[in-house]
Amino acid sequence: MNLIINILIAFVAFLHLYFLYFEMFAWTTKGPKIFRNFPKDLFEPTKSMAANQGLYNGFLAAGLIWTFFISNAIWKDNVALFFLGCVVVAGIYGSISVSKKIFIIQGLPALITILLILFS
Repeated sequence: MNLIINILIAFVAFLHLYFLYFEMFAWTTKGPKIFRNFPKDLFEPTKSMAANQGLYNGFLAAGLIWTFFISNAIWKDNVALFFLGCVVVAGIYGSISVSKKIFIIQGLPALITILLILFS
């Protein structure tokens, strides 16, 4: 069970590292190809806002990666639950304010990992 939990934590962390990269470094190049409904002329003016979001995603990834360096199982679980909970809340907010797909891509893996931690 611990292996599955660790794989899922790593997966959620990897997603947020990708979000960091995308929002901080590829917003104006890859953004228009991914977000086709977003007006192309708004990518450049929103570049710094997207980079700020990317930075926050990086903090979530850092917190999740940190759990791999914590030897105390209870402390590790608590840190993981906190950062996974932040991801779930962000996924819920994103699904309400932007697109339902955000919860499926971002929140659902974190929620599944939380449940596995709580019931392991």
